[in-house]
Amino acid sequence: MLALLDFARAVRDGLSKPGQRELPSIYLYDEIGTALFEAITFLPEYGLTRADERLLRRHAPAILEHLPPPVVVAELGSGTGRKTRWLLETLARREPVNYYPIDISPSALAKCEQELAVLGAVSIVGLEKSYLDGLQHVAVQRRPGQTLLVLFLGSTVGNFDRAAAEQFLREVRRSLLPGDALLLGTDLEKPVAEMLLGYDDPTGVTAAFNLNLLARINRELGGDFALRHFVHEARYDEGERRIEMHLRSLRKQSVTIREAGFTCTLEEGETIWTEACHKYRVEEIPGMAARTGFVCEGQWVDGEWPFAENLWIAAAPAAPS
Repeated sequence: MLALLDFARAVRDGLSKPGQRELPSIYLYDEIGTALFEAITFLPEYGLTRADERLLRRHAPAILEHLPPPVVVAELGSGTGRKTRWLLETLARREPVNYYPIDISPSALAKCEQELAVLGAVSIVGLEKSYLDGLQHVAVQRRPGQTLLVLFLGSTVGNFDRAAAEQFLREVRRSLLPGDALLLGTDLEKPVAEMLLGYDDPTGVTAAFNLNLLARINRELGGDFALRHFVHEARYDEGERRIEMHLRSLRKQSVTIREAGFTCTLEEGETIWTEACHKYRVEEIPGMAARTGFVCEGQWVDGEWPFAENLWIAAAPAAPS
């Protein structure tokens, strides 16, 4: 019930924003949204997930050699866990592994446990929590002497505005001890046309993924969005270096959301902003690590689709001057 109230509050607040209406991207991932996103990862136009998986498959031993055993693994936004298995398999060859996938989607957690159930030396405890709440739960439960490895894979950090991303990473650092690690995935800049195609594929899977957010509001919050009156739109903001996903209203219309106690009127052509995907340059990532309490220990960049895995080690606090 609390999760539903949070959802209703977030929808009401986002659709009430002056200037640009918004809906939080975390709510794209219900059971249907998770399945649609999984389909997106196989599209030829969207190479990000395959790049992420290639790097983990090829470099898992090099990544893990920086971390002294025993290691406990927590993953923020685990999804189905398909690409995580390469790290867990490698780690399990040297020691038993406790793995905590953290996700607000129960269907994603269920799929993750199903996907990784074949890894016999890995104990999986799914946490249906927000990123920071789940991480804090793991941090206080770990045993003395364990190294905590936090996985934040894919391009989820790119969903935050740059200042908000750094603030979030500082919050992650507060849950860690010096010597703990964060493996951070970052999607890198590439030609604009190529990036846009990755978020607006010709087969329409990404459009269905985006529109499903309105359908979810209808299903769970008693909304009356008419999906045929909206169209998916991807655009690139050059100044912010980000792809934006929007839902554009094709006509003037009023929408009521019963559980939020809210009605909004959209003008023809007005959009609802549903996701931001910031892109990075590989040379800026060590500075971001330093500003948020980490040291960038290693970077691995995919040669087919510009994407980087970045291993950050939690630095010791600076001595008072």
